[in-house]
Amino acid sequence: MGSRKRVAITGLGAITPIGGTVEEFWGGLVRGESGVGPITQFDPTHFQCRIAAEVKAYDPSAHFDPKDARRIDRFAQFAMIASREAFGQSGLASAGLDPCRIGCVLGVGIGGIAYTEESCEVLKERGPSRISVFLIPRIIANMAPGYVAIDLKLKGPNFALVTACAAGTNALGEAAEIIRRGDAVAMVAGGTEAAICPIAVAGFERMRAICDDSNDAPERASRPFDATRSGFVMGEGAGAIVLEDYEFARARGAPILAELVGYGLSSDAYHVTAPSPGGEGGARAMRMALEHSGLPAEALGYINAHGTSTPLNDKLETEAIKTVFGEHSRRLAVSSNKSMIGHLLGAAGAVEAVATVLTLQEQTLPPTINIRQPDPECDLDYVPNQARKVQGLRAAMSNSLGFGGHNAAVVLALDGEA
Repeated sequence: MGSRKRVAITGLGAITPIGGTVEEFWGGLVRGESGVGPITQFDPTHFQCRIAAEVKAYDPSAHFDPKDARRIDRFAQFAMIASREAFGQSGLASAGLDPCRIGCVLGVGIGGIAYTEESCEVLKERGPSRISVFLIPRIIANMAPGYVAIDLKLKGPNFALVTACAAGTNALGEAAEIIRRGDAVAMVAGGTEAAICPIAVAGFERMRAICDDSNDAPERASRPFDATRSGFVMGEGAGAIVLEDYEFARARGAPILAELVGYGLSSDAYHVTAPSPGGEGGARAMRMALEHSGLPAEALGYINAHGTSTPLNDKLETEAIKTVFGEHSRRLAVSSNKSMIGHLLGAAGAVEAVATVLTLQEQTLPPTINIRQPDPECDLDYVPNQARKVQGLRAAMSNSLGFGGHNAAVVLALDGEA
């Protein structure tokens, strides 16, 4: 890695369809629990798809005072909850670091689309004078990191990334680069999303992107790498990771959970939704992340796959892994958290990176559930249906591939591997 600064991970946070904390989330993953169920946030009777992976029994009043709960959109609330947990674990609040040296970068795919839809109805039925003064601050993507910065008093670099389903991973990589070039000592990074609403579900339905054949068995709907897969399941939630300059973290005695050692990104420049043939764009991002890590391909033992449960994605991601890792791909374990939590869109990469850190920490591979009929074109080890204990796992990759041809990958390693 030459003279590049090392970047430590010192805090994790998550709110997901299978748990409102990191501990609950990880427990659900290891048990192979599905967070997919009937949509409750609106009446989906007239929709082809009537299921989603919602954050269960969410009560804003448990986290915010009533005034804040009304003016802060659900996607920004999720970001704040996950960031509070990660920041708390890191111990940065008592580290004596100048707040101007701590920043926040969050990935967001869609932002406040549900409130936008509601406000359009208000405008149509009651006129412009009835639109909330909080409309714009509620819906714009950058309010997620903005509110996190206000909440945690972070005065360093602050922005939102909008690269569809790659946004959470891009946020982690870009936050690490900010630290490497010395513009911050620590960053809260991750992604958030809360887009389960009529207009978004209808839009994905019209694209034929989401699963609409499992309304009576929602727990079976998300089935990455299975031959019968038919589309992704919408999910919601947030993931947050605290990144720090390694030397600073070590000097203050912070628990170093892992290091972010490699980051790669690319564009397919091919199609607005379909991956490029052979997964070529995704392969370039993965190869770049691996090269930046300074690790040989054989050092990696696990890939947290994008694994959306769509026919094209799973096949082409498999091809990309083979392209990058060659014969070693047969020795890699690969699994998809989306089989349990659905597709969290802009939050997906961040939540999956949290899971990848825990995979390294706990030496346990989360499964890909719902693999009943293996696809001959998806022929890697996808850790089918049950978690697996391992030994000696030191480094792993997490992939994200977004609409628009955005690809991102990060390599994470236990302390001392880089």
